[in-house]
Amino acid sequence: MVLTLYKLNASPPARAVMMTIEALGISDVEFVDVNLLKKDHLKDEFLEMNPQHTIPTMKEEDGFVLWDSHAITTYLVNKYGETDDLYPADIKKRAIIDQRLHFDSGILFPALRGSVEPVLFWGEPSFRPENLAKVTAAYDFTEKFLQEGSWLAGDDITLADICCVATVSSLTALIPIDENKYPKLAAWLERCAAKDFYKKQNLPGLQEFDQLIKSKVV
Repeated sequence: MVLTLYKLNASPPARAVMMTIEALGISDVEFVDVNLLKKDHLKDEFLEMNPQHTIPTMKEEDGFVLWDSHAITTYLVNKYGETDDLYPADIKKRAIIDQRLHFDSGILFPALRGSVEPVLFWGEPSFRPENLAKVTAAYDFTEKFLQEGSWLAGDDITLADICCVATVSSLTALIPIDENKYPKLAAWLERCAAKDFYKKQNLPGLQEFDQLIKSKVV
């Protein structure tokens, strides 16, 4: 195998990497499921590979190990991409994409994790209002990013869209996107959802995530 990806389908960061693999046409991949609820990520063999015990984690056949979805996706484009379309070499375009990736890790995903972690792992019966407020704030920012182009980093789809849509589509399980309030965000999500890589590598895990949330929220 060219590489092994340790993942959980319900995990948005894992789905971002899976969509990138699909978009790049990397076929020689072994996918290994890691069940966080059963604490597979805390087993000794996983900790030896990734002491931060996070998913996704990627391991190449030469033993190179990398974690963090944004680090993995940019690495995959740099190494395996036939073109740089998803992560252009132009330093200004790449800087905008990097900013959006940091937005995902600093705003979007914390809004999601902060809302669902108490419900999934601490037994709370519902989402805290102060956490849901961060979800709407994240929607507000994303709507503004889409004022000047069809995609998050301009007129072409990039890793910014792939990584952010994995999180935003998951946030809709908490608060559906109001098309009247967020018309550009809703249209962007539809454009992303029409892509084959989304249908194959995001939608199944998103459905699992949605069902998991519904099973936990009273």
